[in-house]
Amino acid sequence: MDYSSTAILALLVHIIIHFSVIRNTHYQKELPSARAYRWLILSVGSFYIFDALWGILYAANLTQAVAFDTVLYFLAMGATMFFWSRFVVLYLGENNRFLKVLSFIGWLLVSMIVVILIINLFAPVMFWFDDTGVYHAGKLRYAILLVQVLLFILTSVYPMATLRGTESKTRKHHIAIAISGLTIAIIIIIQVIFPLQPFYAIGCLLGTCIIHTFVVGDMQDDRRIELEEMLRREAQQEKELGSAKKLAYTDSLTGVKSSHAYVEMIKKVDQRIADDDIREFGVVVFDLNGLKTVNDTKGHDAGDQYIQSACRMICEQFKHSPVFRIGGDEFVAFLEGEDFRNRKILLAAFETQIDDNARQGKPVVASGMAIFRHGHDNSYRRVFERADHRMYDRKGALKAMD
Repeated sequence: MDYSSTAILALLVHIIIHFSVIRNTHYQKELPSARAYRWLILSVGSFYIFDALWGILYAANLTQAVAFDTVLYFLAMGATMFFWSRFVVLYLGENNRFLKVLSFIGWLLVSMIVVILIINLFAPVMFWFDDTGVYHAGKLRYAILLVQVLLFILTSVYPMATLRGTESKTRKHHIAIAISGLTIAIIIIIQVIFPLQPFYAIGCLLGTCIIHTFVVGDMQDDRRIELEEMLRREAQQEKELGSAKKLAYTDSLTGVKSSHAYVEMIKKVDQRIADDDIREFGVVVFDLNGLKTVNDTKGHDAGDQYIQSACRMICEQFKHSPVFRIGGDEFVAFLEGEDFRNRKILLAAFETQIDDNARQGKPVVASGMAIFRHGHDNSYRRVFERADHRMYDRKGALKAMD
């Protein structure tokens, strides 16, 4: 059980130190090096589990079970080596022949382990158990371990050889990878000498702890900086989108709300009616008289000024209500709150001003108002139609004054 105790302890320490990496699935969505690191941590964790089970099963003399667990043990070992090489290549982020060779060795090693384990089913070249259940290591087991030693030594030599000219942060990363790789290589050599001792688990624990201490903290800092930059870009995009939306929702000629904004307002009001979230509002529909005559006799610039003058009168009278230009010479004011409570006074004052304008040859605007009848009107459209009908009655009356 001493063998299993070491593996179990290594597993517990591994989980405690790397809990955020194991739990946080965002590592799968980050940079390739972060994803490879997470897979490395998961593969090392699985190795500890199979290593612990191996000691328990071996102590219980369950030969068939321990043989099966030994296969899983070597597969987890191969996965660990593969993701180690993958992490180093991606983390150093350099495209050169050496790192390509390192990546190839990682692929080669995991492939060798799979092939040798298949061969071992028919000929004991990797491991076997004698009639008394005693474990024996085959020659190819030592060959696999020696290839791993070579791989770890390579991951130590290269970072140290490329330190010159690197910035301090990168130098720290190179040194951390070099020390961790060298540490694991030394402990694997000890494992070769003592095959029934859990030195491999100890080496993996020390190596990943070194990487976590010196590298993952910087990766998290990089992630924080990346998130801050992402938030900054999103804020800028939101600001730009808001500006674009404001332009789309503002009538360029008059500065009041556009027909796009009017359509959105109708949707919101209809939803509030459906949710029984609104009890009172009014709609005033406006239509300019004589715009065509102004355009035909004085030109479109004069027509635009005519529209602007009429719009100013509407906005000055209904100061607390949103005003929409819904057509060339059509406007709508949506009344709530103070303007709704004073609607009769406001409309009467507006119509008095228009009557004076009609006599003085100033802009004439026909208007009609209707209010929402709770429990009777099931849409904004019904209120608008009543207001529109009254506007046309007013329009006829104004024309009769000419």
